[in-house]
Amino acid sequence: MEQPVKVIGIGDDGASGLLPQYLNWIKESSLLVGGERQLAFFPDYKGEKLVIKGGLSELAGKLRAESRNTVVLASGDPLFYGIGGYLAKQIKAEIYPQPSSLQLAFARMGESWQDASIVSIHGRSMKGLAQRIDGHSKVAVLTDEVNSPGALAAYLLEYGMTEYRAYVAENLGGADERTGWYGLEEMQSASFAPLNIVILRREGESPVWPLGIPDERFAQRKPDKGLITKREIRVLSLAQLQLNSKSVVWDIGTCTGSVAIEAGRIAREGSIFAVEKNRDDLENCLANSRKFRVDLTAVHAKAPEGLDGFPDPDAVFIGGSGGELRALLHICCSRLRRGGRIVMNAATLENMSEAMKALKEEGMEVMVTLAQISRSKPILDMTRLEGLNPVFIITAFRSSQEEETAYDGS
Repeated sequence: MEQPVKVIGIGDDGASGLLPQYLNWIKESSLLVGGERQLAFFPDYKGEKLVIKGGLSELAGKLRAESRNTVVLASGDPLFYGIGGYLAKQIKAEIYPQPSSLQLAFARMGESWQDASIVSIHGRSMKGLAQRIDGHSKVAVLTDEVNSPGALAAYLLEYGMTEYRAYVAENLGGADERTGWYGLEEMQSASFAPLNIVILRREGESPVWPLGIPDERFAQRKPDKGLITKREIRVLSLAQLQLNSKSVVWDIGTCTGSVAIEAGRIAREGSIFAVEKNRDDLENCLANSRKFRVDLTAVHAKAPEGLDGFPDPDAVFIGGSGGELRALLHICCSRLRRGGRIVMNAATLENMSEAMKALKEEGMEVMVTLAQISRSKPILDMTRLEGLNPVFIITAFRSSQEEETAYDGS
């Protein structure tokens, strides 16, 4: 290929919306590439038309070998969830954008968009969307026919996100363009054109859950209340996991889901996977995940069963092992990603000793923190301290990793 491919953005108004220079480039080209909808805007084109089908790598290969004057048509801004970014990395290409669907939607809405969060559920799972958008004032959502505005509304209602109102913009730039505001329940039952974008605007306050959610806010099994990683231990354990916004986290023996939920509010762009052997606890975990707006994956199994379907983790928290500790730790260590950590809580010397021995045999560095926590409790007109059960917080990481943050007690 001697000359660069011109990648030209085009809207639903077709050729009438293009600059004269763009139209000249298309007329002078010998090969016009695009989707069927884009190519249909040029019924009198004299050169060869190539419909984009299959993978983009195949298309890039064809364009790389092409010597003719070539123009590629793409929807709106080719660099906004379009093919422009990929092609520019693979071949010599020049990008000429039109206003994107996002820009047009905000223009119709009459609001600025530089402060908006942008997410796409077009051809993607909605999993994890709740924690990604929770609390944001404006969210632009790119949809598809499956993840439609109605499906999005049902999802938001499941997580109690009723402070949001939706603006739906359909067929932007086309003859049958339609826009309007909807409540979530109204949007759930309405019908929309396949080509649309949804903008969520927060019109009420979103709940705020700082790190260290009080224990009593979690649904717990009754009358056996107390099967929860206590707030103070939970915060210390999360600190040892060293999560980032994109961490993949396993919570084994999740029970109420308290650690998984707090992890999900830290790793908002990551994903959270939980295993619980008690069905009642699992139901509480799922109820808590909806309440605290963390869309996690939780399975009913006795670990290490259930872990095969999870992606390799960046962090593993083990709150309960169900008697399969040695086998469980082997799986966790073998699948832990580079730079990852395993954190385990143990209430007995025996479990702590067994865990340390097993982790060291797996080639891990191990450090232990003994957390002895007391909480104040009123007695008459005075205050006393009531101790919680001491807990060993066991942290493991690869021995080849340089541990810069280990606390040595000095």
